[in-house]
Amino acid sequence: MAGTGLHHVASPPAGQTGGVILPKVRDPRLVTIRRGGSLTDEDHRLLTLWAAACAEHVLPLFEEACAGDARPRVAVEHARAWTRGEVPMMESRAAGGHAMGAARSLTGASRFAAYAAGQAGCVPHVAEHDLGAAAYAIKAVRASVPRDADAAEAGRRERDWRRTQLPDAVRELVLEDQARRNDICWGVFAD
Repeated sequence: MAGTGLHHVASPPAGQTGGVILPKVRDPRLVTIRRGGSLTDEDHRLLTLWAAACAEHVLPLFEEACAGDARPRVAVEHARAWTRGEVPMMESRAAGGHAMGAARSLTGASRFAAYAAGQAGCVPHVAEHDLGAAAYAIKAVRASVPRDADAAEAGRRERDWRRTQLPDAVRELVLEDQARRNDICWGVFAD
């Protein structure tokens, strides 16, 4: 999967190592039934729609910086189209990789917003990318605020808003996953 960005390694925050947002040990509840887990197709679609909403919420941070680059928006649209059966998983996944490509030359909020969209586009392939979309979106909001104290509060508000957007059917699963993967997601889900 080299070059696709699917298992993206981000630059870690100062003082932290690593940057992989996917766990080494997969939670079977986030693996589809056809791949040996217990995630239903309906819940997979719900996770994908939630990830798309997370990414879309911060997409303006990318579009303000790169108005002519539609790759992140296309990734979000492909994720939603996958839930409706309009595009195959591989097409959504490729769009996610292209969105992450749009992020590579950027810094700050626009970079994280593009990564959020890329992660959303990859949820049809690996459901656990849903948390990546949310984490990068929170990082985008934090990076868009100039003062550290204000950025931390803005990040908490964004995290809380994302939690209100969770569909009831997957709410507990996502909240448990946020607690489990908080450390590898830059601590953005901490209470």
